[in-house]
Amino acid sequence: MRNCVHLITYANRLGGDHLEDLERLFDGPLKGIFGGLHILPFFYPVDGADAGFDPIDHSTVDPAIGTWDNIAALSHNLDITADLIVNHISSQSHQFQDSLQNGDQSPYYGMFLTYGSVFPNGATEADLLRIYRPRPSLPFTTITLSNGQKFILWTTFTSEQIDINVRHPQGDAYWKSILQTFHEHGIRTVRLDAVGYAIKKPGTSCFMIPETFAFIAELTQYAQSLDLEVLVEIHSHYRKQIEIARQVDRVYDFALPPLILHALFNKTARHLKAWLAISPRNAVTVLDTHDGIGVIDIGAATESDGSELPGLIPQNELDLLVETIHEKSGGQSRSATGHAASNLDLYQVNCTYYDALGRNDRDYLIARAIQFFAPGISQVYYVGLLAGTNDMALLEKTKVGRDINRHYYNWDEVQAALTRPVVHTLLKLIQFRNEHPAFQGTFSLLACAASVLDIRWENVETWAELKVDFLESKMEICYLENGVEKHFDFNTKGT
Repeated sequence: MRNCVHLITYANRLGGDHLEDLERLFDGPLKGIFGGLHILPFFYPVDGADAGFDPIDHSTVDPAIGTWDNIAALSHNLDITADLIVNHISSQSHQFQDSLQNGDQSPYYGMFLTYGSVFPNGATEADLLRIYRPRPSLPFTTITLSNGQKFILWTTFTSEQIDINVRHPQGDAYWKSILQTFHEHGIRTVRLDAVGYAIKKPGTSCFMIPETFAFIAELTQYAQSLDLEVLVEIHSHYRKQIEIARQVDRVYDFALPPLILHALFNKTARHLKAWLAISPRNAVTVLDTHDGIGVIDIGAATESDGSELPGLIPQNELDLLVETIHEKSGGQSRSATGHAASNLDLYQVNCTYYDALGRNDRDYLIARAIQFFAPGISQVYYVGLLAGTNDMALLEKTKVGRDINRHYYNWDEVQAALTRPVVHTLLKLIQFRNEHPAFQGTFSLLACAASVLDIRWENVETWAELKVDFLESKMEICYLENGVEKHFDFNTKGT
């Protein structure tokens, strides 16, 4: 991935409902702003049960939004990232429908995980309770074949998303064929979606077990043979992030977003600085994504042997962090989080990052500056780019908690948002991060008071430095340009 700021967006929610609208944006008002683009699932269909993360055909661009030619056009000036949905496929896919119709005569029959294939000798109550769950129910769905035979399928997320046996010859061929398609169409980076759930083994949590790490290593090696970089998406204890970072090209730094909120809410950089001292240097940093704001990533965890792993912040402070987000958002995040809405992760708070900060422009820009100065490559979510607010109308329509942060922006809405002072300054910050040569050099944390964060980047004879005083809620960016020390001009007022 190019060492610059990348944009994350849906193909049909930023400026219009077609990939051509994205091309128009990147040839117009966003020209030269970003060096990379992560297009969230653009496969057929983009409007399934899980906003594209339940592909019927993972190798085809949904005709409703465009073709591979549109992807190629965008790739001329941008490094394109695409999702490999590793764990599951749509129940409407031809592979699964063939299995339903023809049973064990189908070539895809063993491609899908059943309860019996994972637990051939049955499972105890303890076995089932040990399974790590992103949803408040067991990961099983009963189906009936055309011949009347019944099976219990493994469905980690929803009954429309059927888990794949990635170790079966057909499962193996499936994910390899998708990677080959990506390679043929100019994709530069593949994001492994839900890969932490890909391997199931009796007597384990079935999440990020040693066999999962081995599979990720195998998949990564194959992807790299096709000149694809691998970005792993895993919400888990921070030690898992550090461990997996050693095996792949890039890993998300999901601990950063809640730690920045904690620092701003509590006026201390102590926990944030402790994390930045050990965080993976091959990270992709985010503040917001198509999912919620993760909290499990900074919390404690229980090992399989029952031992406790401490989190990056104490549990009482984590609980207070979540409550503060609810308060800052005027209670909107509470109505979209936990059991308040369907199809959402129990370990995430659903809210735009701008609303999580009470729509405070100053604090929002501080958060973005920290993200851009943190180790790694930065990605900015499309709603965050426009300092977007919670879409309560979409939440009410779909009853899906994460839709609160998945607004459909038409062209005029984008143009209006780009004129806002906070967005204008954010674009300047992005360009500064992309263009200053210091960010191609070495990162360091400078010693300072617990309430102050001081980050410096140095490259040969140039440097850039960010200093944030959380007690005063202010920041300063100094840098060297042509031998002259300068200060970044923040021309928007805090609220």
